[in-house]
Amino acid sequence: MDAKLNAEYVIKGRVERILEDVRSGYIHMDDLMSLISRPIALFSIADILREQECGDTVTYVINRNINFTNICVGNCKFCAFRRNKDSNDAYLLHIDDILDKVEDAVEKNATEICIQGGLHPDLSIEFYSEMLERIKSSFDVHIHAFSPMEILHISRNSGMNVEDVLRELKASGLDSMPGTAAEILNDSLRAVICPKKMKTDEWIRIIKTAHRLNIPTTATMMYGHIEHIYDRIEHILRIREIQRDTRKFTEFVPLKFMKGNNELGKIVKKNVSMFEDAVVHSLARVILHPYIKNIQASWVKLTPEGARNMLFYGANDLGGTLMEENISRLAGASSGEYMPPEHIENLIKSAGRKPRRRNTLYELL
Repeated sequence: MDAKLNAEYVIKGRVERILEDVRSGYIHMDDLMSLISRPIALFSIADILREQECGDTVTYVINRNINFTNICVGNCKFCAFRRNKDSNDAYLLHIDDILDKVEDAVEKNATEICIQGGLHPDLSIEFYSEMLERIKSSFDVHIHAFSPMEILHISRNSGMNVEDVLRELKASGLDSMPGTAAEILNDSLRAVICPKKMKTDEWIRIIKTAHRLNIPTTATMMYGHIEHIYDRIEHILRIREIQRDTRKFTEFVPLKFMKGNNELGKIVKKNVSMFEDAVVHSLARVILHPYIKNIQASWVKLTPEGARNMLFYGANDLGGTLMEENISRLAGASSGEYMPPEHIENLIKSAGRKPRRRNTLYELL
């Protein structure tokens, strides 16, 4: 056997061994770095695992996103959404206005209402609980609301501990939480991109508390700013470790950094390529197997065509219809605020996959 054939044989054998290890629930940093240096092997393993877990099915949810306030005491460098309380375009929706938006969504067959907002300086637990109670008293919908940072903010404003805040919100109607505010789980990077936001350990503590109280959450990662590939891997490994303990993450969502109209975007000169998107989504599938089945591609961040492409690199879900999306749009996302169900299904079919509608907890409808 000549040297070239021998090298190919060794590489093929190592890839097969890595695939078997991953299938068995094992992952090694050396193997991950080896796959990154051989992206075709990484992409192949991710697609094999996706097919093993999900077949040809690609899911989506009919939902509405409601950003109830843009007033925020934070100073995240990547945010184009936040406003000071005295800004001309600052707003806080009245609960009646929120109910109108929920009613519109229910009329369009939405099963999920996703609620997030800025860290308003004057809002305490009473506002959030009333919002949830009034929605639940009028509509049969799943409420997916409030990031871990919002939970921490509510606890501070209300003089309550985090667990009591979560218990009260759950009693008022909270069904699940978005795992946003994770950004990148590295405190040296967070000190640059979101200096006033919670530390890594605080995010993990609140997520684990929610899971212990039987409040499922998603998990996210913001990539494409000042982080390195090692930081991405470390972040996803942290998510894997939590999931091994709690089994309450419903999905993992890589979120590409949007450069428009924010301070961090002036520093970050590079544009993330589709190749880099593919590496991130493939790594998520490989690292999180078999603990998290669902890898979501965000059509808002990636564009619909970009999200469709990720279906070949480990993703099996295209998120929701949204009906209203402000945070990414203000940071430069060009994909609009709403994708009707028929458009999502056509997008999935164009990739040769089978669309299936789901609810928030990934039960097929």
